[in-house]
Amino acid sequence: MAAQIVALTIPTTSITRTSPFQCPRKPFLLPPQASSASTDFAIQIVGGRPSDWSSKESSRCNDSFDEVEGESDWYDLDTDLYYWTKSLRPVQWYPGHIAKTEKELKDQLKLMDVVIEVRDARIPLATSHPQMDSWLGTKKRVLVLNREDMISPADRNAWATYFAREGTKVVFTNGKLGMGSLKLGRLAKSLATGVNAKRKAKGLLPRPIRAGIVGYPNVGKSSLINRLLKRRMCQAAPRPGVTRQLKWVSFGKDLDLLDSPGILPMRISDQASAIKLAICDDIGERSYYVSDVAAILVQMLTRLPTVGSKAFYRRYKMDVEGHCGKSFVEKLALQLFNGDVNQAAFRVLMDFRKGRFGWVALERPPR
Repeated sequence: MAAQIVALTIPTTSITRTSPFQCPRKPFLLPPQASSASTDFAIQIVGGRPSDWSSKESSRCNDSFDEVEGESDWYDLDTDLYYWTKSLRPVQWYPGHIAKTEKELKDQLKLMDVVIEVRDARIPLATSHPQMDSWLGTKKRVLVLNREDMISPADRNAWATYFAREGTKVVFTNGKLGMGSLKLGRLAKSLATGVNAKRKAKGLLPRPIRAGIVGYPNVGKSSLINRLLKRRMCQAAPRPGVTRQLKWVSFGKDLDLLDSPGILPMRISDQASAIKLAICDDIGERSYYVSDVAAILVQMLTRLPTVGSKAFYRRYKMDVEGHCGKSFVEKLALQLFNGDVNQAAFRVLMDFRKGRFGWVALERPPR
């Protein structure tokens, strides 16, 4: 399906942007991927802040980030993240194939006996599609928090307790190594055991259970299926937008699995969630400025008790205290990348994604 371009034309020359961070910004070049036009994606890339950025909000950036303890810090962080992102214009990513996939998926949902919704364990709320509940209705569902290996035991326990209280069946998995995949397969079959009982009562032969695997881009759906099947049946890669078509695959004689492309809402209204998607590489790189995202990541991690500013000093031999995230990224650029802010920002993001600051979730359950 041809993409619908809803974005502004991105210049390839140097531009000056304002930022939500109260730090002077020098002109710089946009990253290469942001300057390349593509007809496969519908992209909106914008940024900046109004000139009346309040001193109260800017002080959140300029204050030093002391390492603190306690669950209350998570909720303070959520409030700060709202302030850090609210002056940015919306970051949106809606490739043309998603609209087609969404329509086809709704039709296939009618055929499914159980739905397996996969989310990123680092950001379970940000990778929750706002329309999923209305699409599924009363259909049986299993919630999978993939990338269990990328969060701490405390994070895992917090989310396990939360979903248990909510009455939601949740399975933690590691799509790369296959941990949790067999449990997931057994649970999907057990939830749909009544299907063939009803067919037998009607004089019909038994058939395989149909399970659809759905979720945001790059949360590990295809890798999870490959682990279940113990062979590479679905194309998988560590970037969003690889799977473009729905595909049924058989898991033995008892279970059929539907691999689907990642689906996103047409417009992401919560920009704090959008930033988390960018940090965790669950949204296309063309949809955001890496320098802004890396700056917010620095500010988030320095606020978390399990990371703090010491983790950045150990990694880069640079002090974060007294610096907002933007200043730290620019300083890192001068020290390691000849002043290239985008390269420095990519390094910070990749270091987080590879666990260089420790494995930590960016969300905790709501109160």
